[in-house]
Amino acid sequence: MISRGFLRLVDRLPLPPLRVQRLAALAVLLSQAGIAVTGAVVRVTASGLGCPTWPKCFPGSFTPTRVAEVPVVHQAIEFGNRMLTGVVVLCAALVVLAVVRARRRPEVIRYAWLMPGGTVLQAVIGGITVRTGLLWWTVSIHLLVSMLMVWLATLLYLKVGEPDDAITTAAYPRPLRLLAGLSALALVGTLVVGTLVTGAGPHAGDKSLDRTVPRLQLEIVTLVHAHAQFLVAYLALLVGLACGLTAVGAPRTALRRLRILLVLVIAQAGIGIVQYLTDVPAVLVALHVAGAAACTAATAAVWAAGRTREPLPLRPVAAGATVH
Repeated sequence: MISRGFLRLVDRLPLPPLRVQRLAALAVLLSQAGIAVTGAVVRVTASGLGCPTWPKCFPGSFTPTRVAEVPVVHQAIEFGNRMLTGVVVLCAALVVLAVVRARRRPEVIRYAWLMPGGTVLQAVIGGITVRTGLLWWTVSIHLLVSMLMVWLATLLYLKVGEPDDAITTAAYPRPLRLLAGLSALALVGTLVVGTLVTGAGPHAGDKSLDRTVPRLQLEIVTLVHAHAQFLVAYLALLVGLACGLTAVGAPRTALRRLRILLVLVIAQAGIGIVQYLTDVPAVLVALHVAGAAACTAATAAVWAAGRTREPLPLRPVAAGATVH
């Protein structure tokens, strides 16, 4: 519940038009996806412990310090990623102020508040990851929560663009909406197993210290095949959904979003295959994480297209009534 004092403070701000609200929501989405990619860059450059403590970078210092054991480049990469958290928080704060000032419907405001809250949670998870010495399962949780934030940010962006005074209706039959939800679950499975591949793979996130980073002790080839099978199931469900939506004459918006998603998933599969055949080069890891964020956002958009909000019809004026 928003306090009256906060509302009085926000009311002093200029009223943001819808375009500004949507730009703020888009900035949140891009920043959430972007920090996931920079997190991957931290890992593949072995800069995960460039700042070996948290919330400080080094004991007694919030900023990088010249230390012989930790190369300056690793410090800069890890510290830069931490600083990007401030950009994400700023974007999240702006979208909250915009939708609260515009007195948007409660659903939009709730999604907006999830952005700063989730970002703070991510910062804490990142701190736990550093303090535990980059344990593989903490890195996995960190990435999965990032994808969850991308999903929520996508829904926020779409909901900001919908009218508040509207009727929610189904865009296509319920079985197809359930199929869209099932494809989202397949995406979740693909992401989870993908993080297990990362946990057993070659990019542990730290080579700057004389230590062995704990890894997932499972056969990586088996995990790669499991990851691929989830991706095949995910893609097959999307193809089935495309056939179903075409057969029932679904709205163009849903079909357009699904076509974009199919292209992204096929491209993501291609990147994964090249990774496997070329011994997982660092640049493709970062690109693969970017693809995961894009697929997550597009899947959220397809799922959201199952329902639409149509403006309320105008009330007819009674005969003889005076219109003021």
